[in-house]
Amino acid sequence: MLSICKKELNQFFSNLTGYIAIILFLLINGIFLFMLQDSSIFEYGYANLDKFFELAPWVLLFLIPAISMRSLSDEFRTGTFEILQTKPLTAWQIVVGKYSAILIIIIFVILPTLIYIITIKSLSASGSIDGGGIAGSYLGLFLLSAVFAAISICCSCFTNNAVVAFLISAFVCLILYFGFNAISKLPVLQGSADYYVEMLGIDFHYRSISRGVADSRDLVYFISIIFLSLLITVKNLHKR
Repeated sequence: MLSICKKELNQFFSNLTGYIAIILFLLINGIFLFMLQDSSIFEYGYANLDKFFELAPWVLLFLIPAISMRSLSDEFRTGTFEILQTKPLTAWQIVVGKYSAILIIIIFVILPTLIYIITIKSLSASGSIDGGGIAGSYLGLFLLSAVFAAISICCSCFTNNAVVAFLISAFVCLILYFGFNAISKLPVLQGSADYYVEMLGIDFHYRSISRGVADSRDLVYFISIIFLSLLITVKNLHKR
């Protein structure tokens, strides 16, 4: 499992792809948060990172599938999956190894944004910020990213075309993140099932954790989707 993780990390950071992904994430967030007037933190008037945590999921929704799309699809396309099968590795070890590598990459992507905390704190009139709320938001952002990564690997195991894997995983992530929220706003559901439909979406639980309270129901939700996605991936590898 560790060897699979190292292989994926070496492959990701051995060329410009990995660095471009990190730079793009920071660049897009930086432009929206500090340059564009409608979304600028300076125009917002409050010393918090709410704007960042609203924007980041939408960027990660496309970035993570782009990072993960080759995880298994390329193994099938190039025939190296057959080589992996000859190694003393179980399907779970292969999947968890690749998934762990993506989680490490996500940490490298998110980690530089901690400089935003220093920036906001230095600009604050009182010199202090809501540390608990920001910590909860970062936890929610990591869990959301972990779900996107698990879904992307799952989609990657159904095709040997990386572009198709990207499109499917981005679509599934979009539906799970925003789709249920949009469906809950239908007039026919108002005042009856709208709350329960909204609870099925990632956005509901992400916003809940972002308030600074790690509710066990939210953690169970994220862990369940991650486990289910990885389980489907393993089952599909067994079929192959």
